Amino acid sequence: MRAHRPGFTLIEMLVVMVVIALLLTLALPRYIGSLEQARERVLRENLKIMRVSLDKFYADRGRFPDTLADLVEHNYLRAVPIDPMTESALTWIAVPAADAEAAGVADVKSGAAGTDKEGNAYESL
Repeated sequence: MRAHRPGFTLIEMLVVMVVIALLLTLALPRYIGSLEQARERVLRENLKIMRVSLDKFYADRGRFPDTLADLVEHNYLRAVPIDPMTESALTWIAVPAADAEAAGVADVKSGAAGTDKEGNAYESL
């Protein structure tokens, strides 16, 4: 007669591994989707903050800033935000003023390629 040794059998270990794999296949796609959705929200918020700062700069000084760095230099922003899609603060596209007399950066867009969940290009947000 054999003595009973404590431990797990191979079958028990395989069942546990299958259950973990099943849970991962259900949870992982949802997690990845939520990460992308969070990036899109941060992008929209960063654009909103920079556009409000551009408007405040124009209201205070009567002109648009020459660069986005001017917003930081004149304390309208602590730092130029990072574009979450490109993970860089250097990829923002500065849109010049439509009026030829009002030179400077009047708007800002993302330099990221691709589209959001709704099909809008990042650069058109």
